[in-house]
Amino acid sequence: MPDALSWLPSLVVFGAAAVSLVGAVVGLRRLGVRRERADLAAGRRAEVQAKQLIVLADEALRDAEREIAFAEAQFGAATARDTRATVDRAGARLREAFLLQQRLDDAEPDSAAERRSWSGRIDELCRSALAELAAADAALAERRRSERGAGAELPALTEDAAALRRRVDAAATVLSRLASRYDPSAIGGARAAAERAAAGLAEAEAAIAGAVALVADGRPAAAGLATAADAMSRARRDVEAVEGFEAELAAASEDAEGAAVELAADLDAARGERDALDDPDAAQSLGAQIGAASAALGGRAAFARDPLLDRDRLRAALGRLEGARAAARTAQGRLDGARGALDGAISIAEGQLGVARAAIERGGGRVGAAARTRLAEAERQLRNARQEADPVAALDAARRANARAGDAEALARYDALGR
Repeated sequence: MPDALSWLPSLVVFGAAAVSLVGAVVGLRRLGVRRERADLAAGRRAEVQAKQLIVLADEALRDAEREIAFAEAQFGAATARDTRATVDRAGARLREAFLLQQRLDDAEPDSAAERRSWSGRIDELCRSALAELAAADAALAERRRSERGAGAELPALTEDAAALRRRVDAAATVLSRLASRYDPSAIGGARAAAERAAAGLAEAEAAIAGAVALVADGRPAAAGLATAADAMSRARRDVEAVEGFEAELAAASEDAEGAAVELAADLDAARGERDALDDPDAAQSLGAQIGAASAALGGRAAFARDPLLDRDRLRAALGRLEGARAAARTAQGRLDGARGALDGAISIAEGQLGVARAAIERGGGRVGAAARTRLAEAERQLRNARQEADPVAALDAARRANARAGDAEALARYDALGR
């Protein structure tokens, strides 16, 4: 009988586990439902806020549309075009917000996550639309302030134009004086600046005259005044360039004299360096630049009426001469270094050749052709090193002799071991 009832404890344990599992599943489902309800409640608050923003944005858009219509009637469609574009962008954002709100209002139930996402997007779109509408309103307000101040600005702008006219006429006198002292190539920049200044002033004067007529008729004139102010600003910069050009030419003449003194000193130094060079190629290259620099220095009389070009020519010649001198010093340094190292390199090569010969003699007939060929090449390179007039080439040959002799020794030892 006890054996027959031995399965009861297991049954009780499994039954308890099953009950616990069912309870856990039911509890999780209830927890999920509660969370979903909590999310939906939180989402409803966001939806209420989104609806409030839609109302605000829609009202702001309607106001902006009316303001744009007034502005286009007052200033013209072309003038209000940028503001119209801003309002249109805000309208497009609001239309997208309405589509999302329609989804929220549909009878079909949506998940809490979807509703939160749509509400958040509506919030973002409405706030962006409101910001753009505020920018459009500020632009229209600024434009109206400009129009109200146009009449007050006209006298000051007219006075500025008259003062600038006097400066433009004076700049023409300066240009005539410069033309008597300098070549056309020297004053080309000043002449172009004077022409631009005259053209800019003429544009400004025409815009001011047009603005005067518009103000008299009670029509918008701010755009004409802005055109006049911009044209006068450009003309003023060009007049300043002409006024300062005489001082610029004087400074260029002074710089040219300084460059000539520096170039003359460099020529003397370069001639001494050329005569001391051992490298014929370097000497020839430096000599060519010495000749070119001498010609630039000696030909200054032809550029007496163009100090800008005279200065630039001398500076260029000075730069090329300095480059040639640096290259010559580098070449001479290589020669001097090679001379200093040549005797030691030859001595090292001779010692390595002696070691290689001894290794071949010890190996006798077991030493093959490879080792003997390397030895012969080492001896040839050493002869070249002793006979070569160019110390750089001689040094390279001595180093190759040492390397080939080392190869010959290694091969001879390998053959002598019978491997």
